[in-house]
Amino acid sequence: MPSNLKIDDELLGEAKQLSGLPTKKDTVNEALREFIRHLKQLKILSFEGAFEEFNDYDHKKYRNRE
Repeated sequence: MPSNLKIDDELLGEAKQLSGLPTKKDTVNEALREFIRHLKQLKILSFEGAFEEFNDYDHKKYRNRE
């Protein structure tokens, strides 16, 4: 999907240099992947404490070892 975006040249240049990626396109795509990964991690962290803990659960008891 082609787009015309006004991207801060200094930020893009620094990101490109730090990442070592060869093109601006590669740098932007990698930044978007990292941004999405970060947001997914934050979403997972929001579940902290949302589940009941079962301290007496014995996971080894239910293992199938054949």
